[in-house]
Amino acid sequence: MGHTLSQKIVEFNRELNYIGNLPDGFGVMNPYLENPETIEVMKLFYEKFYNDNLQRKFIIGINPSRHGAGVTGVPFTDTKRLNDVCGIKMVSANTHEVSSVFMYEMIEAYGGPERFYKDFYINSPFPLAIVRLNKSGNWVNANYYDDPQLYAMVEDFMIESIGKHIALGLDTSEVFVLGKKNADFIERLNRKANFFKKLTVLEHPRFIQQYKSKEKQLYIDKYILKLNGYENSISDR
Repeated sequence: MGHTLSQKIVEFNRELNYIGNLPDGFGVMNPYLENPETIEVMKLFYEKFYNDNLQRKFIIGINPSRHGAGVTGVPFTDTKRLNDVCGIKMVSANTHEVSSVFMYEMIEAYGGPERFYKDFYINSPFPLAIVRLNKSGNWVNANYYDDPQLYAMVEDFMIESIGKHIALGLDTSEVFVLGKKNADFIERLNRKANFFKKLTVLEHPRFIQQYKSKEKQLYIDKYILKLNGYENSISDR
């Protein structure tokens, strides 16, 4: 294991592999095994923003999407924002991901990527992209909780993954969970493994972009307030 946080994260990602079972019609995409450039850009990203030993707060998503971290290896970051905002070019892929749009508008409002990534680390309980076969025979994004059998099969792997994230040296006094349904399952995992003292739930960026885009600024403000610890400054609805 390396010494700086960036080295530890890169090591974690390099070793990521899911070899457990999956129900019929589900698959797992591992960008680190499938695209050599993913390892390169992911490494550049963490060396740029995490090359220290500062303690960060944990923001926890669901699982990466095929067009976000499923390609770049960086949570909530498509190739467009990786290039335009983070200054890291990816040649082998070109992706646009709706959650990434919200996330980077919020990061800009927070004070920009340098400031934001100095305070926060984002990942997921299942850190690889999950896909399922739809009726037309195409692979589409899936969530770890979409199917009870899928959840049962990946639960141990998720507990292990969250434990490894925390072992990077994250602050466990409060975790920020993206998505209300996700939060129900994170709470269940937390009861089993006692990871975090407090769970703070925020609407998932994809939900905001799809259903609440007219009120996006309100959600950006809410994120900033909660991430800064002003819990009760804004109503939950």
